[in-house]
Amino acid sequence: MSVDIGASKQKSEPNVVPLCDILLVLLIIFMVITPVMQKGIDIKLPETQQDDGEGGDPNVRGIVLTLESDRTVKINQDAVEMTVLENTLRDLYQTRTDKTIFIRADETLNYQDVLHIIDIAKGAGIEVLGVIPERYKSGI
Repeated sequence: MSVDIGASKQKSEPNVVPLCDILLVLLIIFMVITPVMQKGIDIKLPETQQDDGEGGDPNVRGIVLTLESDRTVKINQDAVEMTVLENTLRDLYQTRTDKTIFIRADETLNYQDVLHIIDIAKGAGIEVLGVIPERYKSGI
C-alpha cells in the first residue's frame, strides 16, 4: 500500500447538492401557491335569441328601468312613482322565472341615486341586475 503525501493534486469542485435541494423546494412552493393566487370575477354572458317576429312570451322580454335626470323612474317607458317602485317591481317579477333587470341612468345623476335604485331592485327580489353602460341623456 503506498500513499503519496507530498505531491497530491486536489481538485476543487462545487457542491451542487444543497443548491439543487433549494431549487426543488422553491419549485414546489411556487407550484402550490400559483393556483391560490389566481383570482377573477365570475360573469354570465348574455345569450342571444333569434326573433321570429311573433313577439314571443311577454315573460321572456327584458325589463329596462330608466332613471331620468329629474329623478323620475320609468319601467320600459312607463313612468312609476319612486314611492311605489319596489311594490311595482315585486308584482312585475312575481310570475317571472327570469329575474333579470337592466338599469339605465342619466349621465348627469350622482352615483348615489343609481345605487338607491339598485337597492330597491334587490329588495324587490330581482336576482340578476345589469347596468347599461352606454351614455344616456334624458329627453334625447
